[in-house]
Amino acid sequence: MHSPNPNIGAVPPRIRQLDEGAINRIAAGEVVERPASVVKELVENALDAGAHRIEVAYAEGGKTLIRVSDDGHGIPTADLPLALARHATSKIDGTDLLNIHSFGFRGEALPSLGAVGRLTITTRAQGGEGARIAVSGGQMGPVTPAALGRGTVVELRDLFYATPARLKFLRTDRAEAQAISDVVKRLAMAEPFVGFTLRDVSGGGEGRVTFRADAETGDMFDALHGRLARVLGTEFAENALRIDAEREGISLIGYAALPTYSRGAAVAQYLFVNGRPVRDKLLIGALRAAYMDFLSRDRHPAAALFIDCDPHRVDVNVHPAKAEVRFREPGVARGLIVSALRHALAEAGHRASTTVAGATLGAIRPEPMAPRVYQMDRPAPGVLSAAHTLQAPLGAGLAEPSARFEPAEAPPEAIHLPLGAARAQVHENYIIAQTDTGIVIVDQHAAHERLVYERLKRQMAENGVAAQALLIPEIVELSQGDCARLLEVAEDLARLGLGIEPFGPGAIAVRETPALLGEVNAAAMLRDILDELADLGDSQTLQARIEAILSRVACHGSIRSGRRMRADEMNALLREMEATPHSGQCNHGRPTYVELKLSDIERLFGRT
Repeated sequence: MHSPNPNIGAVPPRIRQLDEGAINRIAAGEVVERPASVVKELVENALDAGAHRIEVAYAEGGKTLIRVSDDGHGIPTADLPLALARHATSKIDGTDLLNIHSFGFRGEALPSLGAVGRLTITTRAQGGEGARIAVSGGQMGPVTPAALGRGTVVELRDLFYATPARLKFLRTDRAEAQAISDVVKRLAMAEPFVGFTLRDVSGGGEGRVTFRADAETGDMFDALHGRLARVLGTEFAENALRIDAEREGISLIGYAALPTYSRGAAVAQYLFVNGRPVRDKLLIGALRAAYMDFLSRDRHPAAALFIDCDPHRVDVNVHPAKAEVRFREPGVARGLIVSALRHALAEAGHRASTTVAGATLGAIRPEPMAPRVYQMDRPAPGVLSAAHTLQAPLGAGLAEPSARFEPAEAPPEAIHLPLGAARAQVHENYIIAQTDTGIVIVDQHAAHERLVYERLKRQMAENGVAAQALLIPEIVELSQGDCARLLEVAEDLARLGLGIEPFGPGAIAVRETPALLGEVNAAAMLRDILDELADLGDSQTLQARIEAILSRVACHGSIRSGRRMRADEMNALLREMEATPHSGQCNHGRPTYVELKLSDIERLFGRT
């Protein structure tokens, strides 16, 4: 056990002013955490300089070399020494620290880098001469002439050589390179009209390009869609819904993936505020809440969302790394994300992700093919019919079939509808429908479960949640702050059937609970709601519990697996799916149907 006051000796130490080098190294500890932090600061500086092309090169995961080159407006030669001074910046004048329109504004990045590594800046402003300045371990050299076209090249060698203890906390070269790549890709998403190149030059020479994204063209949505396809992959772009919404002066654009294109971890969630990549609990919670009704707890949505608002309505100066923000009206930002995403998901209707079909085709294992036999042109329908009769196996029709064909025909136009016309039922659970371009396989139980669930939710929205009055109100003792926080959302809770009111200075009286939930541990529920309010600023706990009950009711009230369906029932189910939002996935986010194109099926049999 330590002795009391171990840091205070018999003689109190004198207060003294730290030297400039120590100050810079301390500041660098906040700004420069790892090589990826360096890349972030330098690329943001290049973007602030109006660059159209940015190249990032690194060696050994950025530990021995980081070089960022841009074609921006450059730095005037006379300003080069000042650029390496702490709290010197061209981006703000200091009169309004909330009116921030640039990435960098604190004036800490370059002097911090010069304090922990060997930094060289080569630059040329338009109409000026090229110049270079170097700083090593905080010691600045003179400005010298240099040859360079318009723009700036910032090169940092031997990161943390001046503070070698920090090197021990870095991860492997591969892990640090991955972190650099992630930073560049996030910034590339935020600036689709700027070209980015990432190059690994470990071992010297030109190295190899690990990421490249040329500048996009077109309007903002076309450019953003193209850039997201390049960064996140074409599968995301194909299965993402366009988001475009505005509320009370805050706008939201971007793309969010269908629920059936979900991930096993929250690795594909990209959030930006005024173009700045952020990791914000409020926004992540809003994204999770928007998909709450469509994904199980072990699945996570994929999205790239961009919030824009007046800089005075959001504080980006919470932390030197600027990865956290604080909204003046957090409820507006959160509500905008939830409502916009839910509206987009509803607009998607019965649509499911294209990856479902790909996974299905990948799961099919055709028998090894013999050498290709080229067939003659397909015979006429009459010839085919006669051939099929001759090819029918002996005793056909005597055994119980595993698939049934219903003679009742769907309307002729049904085949042109998105989910087509029902042709058969397989294993008393899967409906086979024919479309213009292929076939659709529907899980009848999962599909009808979703339809019943959506019906129940509509009824609840129209008629409200029935509340049951407690014979004896349950008194829950809480702190005064927790009581106040719950009473602020009392009206919202009442709409969900939970009636609460104050009971003295440190207690809440629960007088009504949602009838659907039956017997409820009111104290535990209130504490769960409080935890969510503290973490996210809003609570979906009660609504989630009610919707879980509705989902269970829907499961028991839907068509069961093993039930034979008539052709008219199957077609009616297909038509209701087409008309019902979210019917492309069940209540747990799994697909309710798979669509296979005829070309894909023929490819399985080598008919292409």
